Amino acid sequence: MTDRLILVVDDEEHLRELVQACLEDLGGWETLVAGSGEQCLEILKTERPNAILLDISMPGMDGIAVCDRLQSDPNTRSIPVILLTAKVLPSDRAKFAQMGVAGVISKPIQPTTLTAEVAEILGWDQ
Repeated sequence: MTDRLILVVDDEEHLRELVQACLEDLGGWETLVAGSGEQCLEILKTERPNAILLDISMPGMDGIAVCDRLQSDPNTRSIPVILLTAKVLPSDRAKFAQMGVAGVISKPIQPTTLTAEVAEILGWDQ
C-alpha cells in the first residue's frame, strides 16, 4: 500500500464500491467513501485525503455545492478534486475548469483504466 488516500463521494452505492475496489486493488491506494456531499464534509473534519473523487449529480448537496464549500475552506482548498459525471458538454468543461477542479472523469467509468486516469490527472506515479 502507498500512503495515498482518496475520498470517493457518490450517492450510488454500487459505483462507490466499484471505484473503491479499482483504486485499492489496481492502484494500491487507500480509500474512504461517502454517500453524500454532507457526509463528505463530515469526513473532511477529521481526515485529510490526498484527493477527492466527487460525483456531480447527487440528491441534497450536489458536487458543485461541495466544491464551493471545499474552495471556501482554507483547510480543504488545496485537496485536488476530480469530478465524476455522466454529462460532460464542452460548456461544462469550461465551468469545471473555473471551479478549480483537477480534472473530470466521465461515467460510465472504465474499471481497467480508472487508476491510470486518476494518476494522470493528479500527476502521480503508478
